[in-house]
Amino acid sequence: MLDILKKTLKESPVVKKGEYDYFIHPITDGIMLVEPDLLREVSMAITEVADLNVDKIVCMEAMGIHIATALSLQTNIPFVVVRKRCYDLNDEVAVHQVTGYSECELYINGIRKEDRILVVDDVVSTGGTMIAVLNALKSSGVEIADIVAVVEKGDGKARVKAETGYEVKTLLKVDVVDGKVIIEDSML
Repeated sequence: MLDILKKTLKESPVVKKGEYDYFIHPITDGIMLVEPDLLREVSMAITEVADLNVDKIVCMEAMGIHIATALSLQTNIPFVVVRKRCYDLNDEVAVHQVTGYSECELYINGIRKEDRILVVDDVVSTGGTMIAVLNALKSSGVEIADIVAVVEKGDGKARVKAETGYEVKTLLKVDVVDGKVIIEDSML
């Protein structure tokens, strides 16, 4: 299972951003072609591991959007995007995000207290984005039913658990060794 995702990850180019080894992939960066078969495989895999008894899917801009779109079309569950732009709407929730290579503000609109949500994202590496978003969602009064990131790299998954108490499910765990993406573990 996840044959297309594994193959394309292994073929991914790797670049350095400071000390951070950053792999470039259609799911995590939208670079190169995002093939429908790859997106369908990822979406179907998420449906196999996630709690889908939810009101909304929440994803992070930008690379969670195509994953949430495919998942929404497959499950008929609406989705909300955590945005990088402030719209000054009444229900807007600001989130301060710090990752291994950037820092910025994010904004959440379209959620209501008591919503039961599934959080999806492309990758959890440092955990910075996920921690910030989960803390903001929790303080907004929503119920976080489940969290799924397509790819796990680094210690971000453990950091999210330690700092928020939430478990992040991932489809694949990868590392970058000698400039190449190595698949370490697969949930499916």
